[in-house]
Amino acid sequence: MQIQTNFSLRHFNTFGLESTARYFAEVRSVDELTQILLDPVWQQTPKFILGGGSNVLFTKDIDALVIHPDIRGIEKIKEDDADIWLRLGSGVNWHVFVMYCVENNYGGVENLSLIPGTVGAAPMQNIGAYGVEVKDVIVSVEAVAVNDGTLRIFSKEECRFGYRESIFKKELKDQYIITNVTFKLSKNPVLNIAYGDIQKTLQELNVTEVTIKDVSNAVIHIRRSKLPDPAQIGNAGSFFKNPEIAETQFSMLKNRYPEMPGYAVNESKIKVPAGWLIEKAGWKGYREGSIGVHERQALVLVNYGGGNGNEIKLLSEKIQDSVEEKFGIRLSAEVNFV
Repeated sequence: MQIQTNFSLRHFNTFGLESTARYFAEVRSVDELTQILLDPVWQQTPKFILGGGSNVLFTKDIDALVIHPDIRGIEKIKEDDADIWLRLGSGVNWHVFVMYCVENNYGGVENLSLIPGTVGAAPMQNIGAYGVEVKDVIVSVEAVAVNDGTLRIFSKEECRFGYRESIFKKELKDQYIITNVTFKLSKNPVLNIAYGDIQKTLQELNVTEVTIKDVSNAVIHIRRSKLPDPAQIGNAGSFFKNPEIAETQFSMLKNRYPEMPGYAVNESKIKVPAGWLIEKAGWKGYREGSIGVHERQALVLVNYGGGNGNEIKLLSEKIQDSVEEKFGIRLSAEVNFV
């Protein structure tokens, strides 16, 4: 394991933003991770954990030891006639894992196809798409404490999952490094095709008897038609969370904007698509120098090349102010500002 100094993170974040880590280490096992955490040379040095970099916005250089966990492996823990349990290293590419499940007809993550990032980042953010959240299939999360290198196994309940939230983003932020995640997947999956454009896309693809592979293909088709490829245009996917507002507020807004979409969360809360709000506030396709709002999806802020994190941060704040002024709704960022 090599510790590098003044290391460029441009290829370690999907925005493609230039940021320099004072120190950088790539760890490929729990032993390597524990070794560096317990090394007296590094114990007093601030640590920053960087996975796939698909949900971060760098606004400055990182004066810390940046640890990039690259723990791989997919292990079958157990299985029965109905389900299979898989334990994955945190460094496994998320979409590679989804494709593995799809090819083996293990159901539960097909709606989460083509989401960028790693397996280790998935529970931290409780990633979700098209009516599914990763918490639905997680059994447990293994993580190492930054302060003393001890390994702890968090049950699903202990992870305290919420909408794009977990204990790792709140109470235990920066205190643990996720090393492995165990998932429970169905061998007799119940398909979830009611959300978004999945049914419409399946019809367009002339699919009649739907399989998990068909659902995955439909999701990939939708995402590619709406979202820019980070390899081509720097972005972090959805920049803002879809806000949840009171049903009474939604009813008032619906009177003013009859076309406003909304999805019931419970009897008193309605989830409104943030992309719709941003588009109606006039930001879709907006460009300011090297940064902007994507022309096909207003929820995605982009770096066309040469932009910096502070410019994107300022643009996001302008959008928040604009949407709040028009609709009375304050958007919250899904991306983590560094």
